[in-house]
Parts: sequence; structure tokens; C-alpha cells
Amino acid sequence: MAGFRRFSQAIAEGDGISVIVDVHSVDQARAAQERGAEAIALRGLVEGLADATELPGIFVGGDSPDEAVRAGADAILLRRIDDDEELPGLYARALELGLDCVVQVSDEEQLEQVLELLDPEIFLLSGEDHEAALELLPDVPAGKLAIADVRGATSDEIAELERAGVDAVLVGDAPPHP
Repeated sequence: MAGFRRFSQAIAEGDGISVIVDVHSVDQARAAQERGAEAIALRGLVEGLADATELPGIFVGGDSPDEAVRAGADAILLRRIDDDEELPGLYARALELGLDCVVQVSDEEQLEQVLELLDPEIFLLSGEDHEAALELLPDVPAGKLAIADVRGATSDEIAELERAGVDAVLVGDAPPHP
């Protein structure tokens, strides 16, 4: 997986919104690729994944950059860490290991704090539903990538996020088509 195409490239390229699918097996990864996903979300090592798909992966199984590399991921999701000293250290370690960093935020205050601490290129906008991502999107600085965490969203909601300018959506096991 690593080296084929960077995670950030995968979600920034092409027309429309990119779909990132949670996968737990090689079969799910193959199915995601066949259905047009641009990337996969990993919670840990999936044996044989590198031979099963060329999709880049984002590690969502924890905040350890070293564990993300062991899982074969190209990127890591750093959840909002309460300790302002911990997040920059994890971010720096991930960059040192060659990972793209996605920082999760769920409100304007968290977004401001993250921007004061770091200058991440990619944000995961999370909340109760797709509306939370739509509310946060205008506060994401120009030139940054925005991913909406919309597991369980409808095709219409994903289309609305696409029209608003969201770059990618993190969905459940099956990628809906907007």
C-alpha cells in the first residue's frame, strides 16, 4: 500500500468527493476499491492487505504513529488530544515517519486550538451528523483538505457535503454513491 499514492493525493485528486471506507479484511478492501473508494480506514494490521489493494490507508485505530506504520497505513488520524503538548509530539513523529496527518476536530474552538498548535493539511470534521461538518467547513482555512466523518449518511447528505466543498467522506463498510 505505502508508496503507491499518498493519502492526501488520493483525496485531493479527481472530480467530486472522495470516499474513504472502513475495512477490517482483505475482502472488504477489494470490494471498496472495486466500488470506487479512494482510500481505506484501518484499525490495525490486516494480513495480505498490501497485495489486495493499491488504495492508501489511514490508521484510525489509535494515536500511535509507529502502530500506523506497522499497520501499513499512509496516514494517521490524530484525535483531538486534551494535552496541548501531546498532540504536537504525535504530529511531529507521524511526519518523521512519512505519514500524512489528519487531525480530528468537532467544533470551532477545537479547530482554533489545533491551528494555533499545528498547521495540519487535513482535518476530519466530526460531530453528530453531516450538518456538523457543514457548520465547521467555512472555518477550515483555504488550501486545507476537509474530510467529513459521516458514517451512516445518506447519498443525498454526501452530495450536499460535496456541493459545499468537502474533499472526502469517511463512511462505514459500504461506500454509497452520491
